[in-house]
Amino acid sequence: MERDDVDAAPPQTPTTGNGLPVLGLGTYRNTDPAQCAESVRTALERGYRHVDTAQLYDNERAVGEGIARADVDREDVYLATKVWYTNLASDDVVETTRESLERLGVEYVDLLYVHWPTETYDAEETLAAYSQLYDDGIVDAVGVSNFTPELLEEAIDVCDAPIVANQVELHPLLQQPELRKACERHGVDVVAYAPIARGTVFDRPVLSEIAAARDVTEAQVSLAWLRQSGVVAIPKATGKAHIRENLESLSLELEPDEIERIDAIETEERIVDPEFGPWN
Repeated sequence: MERDDVDAAPPQTPTTGNGLPVLGLGTYRNTDPAQCAESVRTALERGYRHVDTAQLYDNERAVGEGIARADVDREDVYLATKVWYTNLASDDVVETTRESLERLGVEYVDLLYVHWPTETYDAEETLAAYSQLYDDGIVDAVGVSNFTPELLEEAIDVCDAPIVANQVELHPLLQQPELRKACERHGVDVVAYAPIARGTVFDRPVLSEIAAARDVTEAQVSLAWLRQSGVVAIPKATGKAHIRENLESLSLELEPDEIERIDAIETEERIVDPEFGPWN
């Protein structure tokens, strides 16, 4: 596959106090190996420095291949993966994490998440294994995903390693203010999956009006709102145009009144809502 031209000096992606680049590449449902590897390579060479995957996604090998192909040092890439909920018993956490590293072709990951607090998840047993991986240098930081404020506080209490992130569904149509406050209280970064509500934001007048006035897209407005609200976003993107569009959202600064209009959206439209979700 031909390599496209990339910017000579790609824009710098800001990072949080915990070191997470505020814009990442989501890879959920990016299961075609060639496409996945190419999208990771393209994103990194255009300026992304954060790549998010998971055991469930069945693309860790392709993600690793994309990182290896990119003209970017591994140390400059913030790489996150997640342990699936059937693998959260202590021994399984260790074994399957090592398997993830082998598929990714790396010696460590920057962030290892608990994907869902259900099934084999036991706070003390599971997080003891995560702490051991942290002590062994296999993971640089521990994260949780889909945790309520109560589950987050329990995890922080029992985990010897610092928990730096909680990855949850978050977008203008599901703003989760209480969860964000809980994370802020504990110095935990909020990482938003489905940050454009899988396209639903394109149908909202408030977002469309702001986008039209700024000559940008609703997706860029949503990503800028998240960033200016202190939230890390990991939108999925496979094509070069979407990768570029998402990256350009870093240059969009919403005015205070525009942020207030988005904050005032009162809907709570959850896109990802399995029966085992801890909020159910």
